Amino acid sequence: MRKALIAGNWKMFKTEEEAVLFTEELARRVADVQDREILICPPSLYIYPVVHALVDSSVMVGVQNIFWEDQGAFTGEISAPMARSTGARFAVIGHSERRQYFAETDDTVNKRLMACLKASLTPIVCVGESLEEREAGRTLDVVGSQLGKGLKGVSAKDAPHLVIAYEPVWAIGTGKTATPQLAQEVHAFIRSVLKGIFGEKPALAIRILYGGSVKPDNIDDLMAQADIDGALVGGASLDAASFERIIRYKG
Repeated sequence: MRKALIAGNWKMFKTEEEAVLFTEELARRVADVQDREILICPPSLYIYPVVHALVDSSVMVGVQNIFWEDQGAFTGEISAPMARSTGARFAVIGHSERRQYFAETDDTVNKRLMACLKASLTPIVCVGESLEEREAGRTLDVVGSQLGKGLKGVSAKDAPHLVIAYEPVWAIGTGKTATPQLAQEVHAFIRSVLKGIFGEKPALAIRILYGGSVKPDNIDDLMAQADIDGALVGGASLDAASFERIIRYKG
């Protein structure tokens, strides 16, 4: 049985004081939640104070991006060992905004993924199609290609340490959400691709999250789908009450 993972991606929001106050409030709100995992991904500047604020909580912390080298002359970058040393346990890899604005490719996603595994940092590998690709009927081709290239060289032994996030680009920050049925169709396809790469048992251990305008009013129906193992939440994770309702999805 795969344990659900509800992850909040804060993107470029909140000051340090706001981040700590939010974290303390969230920890109080969800202190009794034990049957699902909770993750928040604040800006990297705040990893240490947020981890410190969660010292007595089961809520975990991740980073929104990492570089693929352990160290070196790479001004402005953060390595996987650096992130791990601050208490981060996850890293979002290949988010569509990184691909769109910072020229990330499937090849650099693969490099970041390998760096995460080497540093015992769990990668959340994002895949998803644009509106144009969806309308052209290319969703499965695009997602399949992103998986094949992004997961190149990953062993079946390491597969259970992966998390995949399906985020249709057309649904991120737009208010549009893939219907639960559409999301399940792509999640089931992702599961079949993972089986082809790693074999059935490792593939069944990999959690596949849905992301793209996840809200309190659609989380229950999304989580009722067989291959949706959690959510990567953007804007709705910035409000404690909203994120708590998503964490406490019914089902």
